[in-house]
Formats: sequence, C-alpha cells, structure tokens
Amino acid sequence: MKATAATIAAVQRPDGGIPWQTGGHLDPWNHIEAAMGLDVAGLHAEAEAAYGWLARNQRPDGSWAAEYRGDEISLSTMDTNFTAYAAVGVRHHFLLSGDHSFVERLWPTVDRALDAVVRRQQPSGAIPWRTDPGVRLIAGCSSIHHALTQASALASELSQERPHWESSARSLRTALVGEPDLFAVKPHAMDWYYPILGSVVTGSVAAERIAGGWDRFVEPGLGVRCVDHEPWATGGETAELALTLAARGDRTRAAELLDCVTRLRHDDGSYWTGYQFSDQEFWPDERTTWTAGAVLLATAALEGDPATCTVFGEQVPDRDAREGHPQGL
Repeated sequence: MKATAATIAAVQRPDGGIPWQTGGHLDPWNHIEAAMGLDVAGLHAEAEAAYGWLARNQRPDGSWAAEYRGDEISLSTMDTNFTAYAAVGVRHHFLLSGDHSFVERLWPTVDRALDAVVRRQQPSGAIPWRTDPGVRLIAGCSSIHHALTQASALASELSQERPHWESSARSLRTALVGEPDLFAVKPHAMDWYYPILGSVVTGSVAAERIAGGWDRFVEPGLGVRCVDHEPWATGGETAELALTLAARGDRTRAAELLDCVTRLRHDDGSYWTGYQFSDQEFWPDERTTWTAGAVLLATAALEGDPATCTVFGEQVPDRDAREGHPQGL
C-alpha cells in the first residue's frame, strides 16, 4: 500500500491537485478517489492537501468544473456526481484522522457542494448528469445518493442538521428503484454495482443484483469488464466491486477480485487502467492515480479498516424506502 500511495503522491501537484497522471487532466471525482487512497495508506498530509485544493477551487455556486488542466479549467460544465463526492472524501478523512479542525474548515465546502447538487434535483427525484436535463445516469445518481448519506452523517456529527439532504436522498432512491425509464440504459459495469455501493438497494435485493450481473461482467481470473461487450477488464471497476463486497462482509469474492488486479500492477506500485484480454495488452497506455486509489480503498476494506467500511458499507435506508420498488433497477 505504501508503494502504491507513493506513486499517487509523486503525481500530486504542489497545490494539492491530483491529476490522472503526470501532466494529465484532473477531475474532482477521481481527485477525491486518489486522495482517499493516500489516506488509507497513511499519507494524511497529502490527502489533506488534496481537500485543500477542493476548497480553494470551489466555484461560488458550490460546484467544481468537470475538468482542469494545470491552473486552467478545460471543461467548465458541472458534473453533479463529481461535485457531490466531496462529502464522501471529507467524511472518510475525518473518520480516519479524527481531526475536528479539518472537518470544521471543510464543512462549508461540503455544505455548498451538496446544496449545489440538490438544487438540480428534478420533481421526479432524479438528478441530471450535467446541463442536459434529460440525461440521468444510474451510476452517477447512485454515487450522489451515497454522497448524500455521507453528507447527512457528517452534518449530524457536527450538529449541523440538513433534513433536506435526507429528503433528497429518499426521493433520489425512489426514482432509481421505481422509475427506471428516467435513466439512460448503458452497458457499463458501474450501472450494475453502483446502486449497491451507493446503498440504493440493500440486503437481499442487493445480493440478488450482484448474482444477476456476475456472469455478465466478471471475467474469471481477469476481473470486471468495464462494458459487457468488450474484452477489457479494468482496475477501477474491479477494485470498486471488491470494495463493495468487502465493505459488506463478502471477503472471499473481494479477495479474489483483488488478486485479479495484481496483473495490472507495475513494478513501482502504480496500476495500469485496464487489460485488453483479446489482444493481451495493457490498454490504454496509462497508469492512473484513481485506479491506484480504488485499489487502496478496496484493500483497506478487505483488511477491515473501520473508516473505509463505515463510509462504503451498507447504509440502511428507512422503512418506507426499503418497501419501495426494487424491480426498477
């Protein structure tokens, strides 16, 4: 873990930003994923610097741009699940470090970010991906649901109640499980497991969902296909599914998936993004910080790290939500 975290820290810029790779672009979601990887490996100062970058670069409306290159914005649109993910990272760092001064400094950042996302929620409960109100994503909205649960928990820990976040999460979950036609149908593995990772579906419904998609997306000995029709197993998706399983107590399958990821490990501890198993080559030609971050988080969950298992474990919904319409997903 230390060697892998060191490869993330080596890419991190002096201002705290963590691009995909040296000289590459930065997006807020993957920046946070890499920061959490730093944290579970003990590089807390580097992780805190990453959250400092978020605070300094937040826009007046509470959002971040979808992409940055160096000091410049290269894609100015707001990606709603990118903006919401700040809550997941900040609570994870707080639970790991117990640093109240940190969370008090970052609370206004989280508060503005989640309100920026909730303002975009539609009457149906769904939240659009970017500027087009008709584009709503299962994985993106499931990630937002996860972020809302973590933001609400953080608010309670700080005695800063935000009941509208809890209401927003309930409405979003109801839309995801009850109105599937609202959401784009995509062949991506993330649409399979993210409703579980984000606690949109829980318990036996989650177990059935895992079973129903396993043969479609999991390539034995290689990991998770990014999309169901391509011979491409990716480190990020494989590690995230391992994280999902490990945080819910399925350690055997989580460990098997992490074993698959070792194929992607470079000698320096970094990870290739994916393996094209038809051509038997790493593709694309990149070793990304967020892949390393996802592997570190999954490893921490497998080892029983309390903060990681709390943040990424099953968030039990209220009774009304449990009795919703799970067939929608």
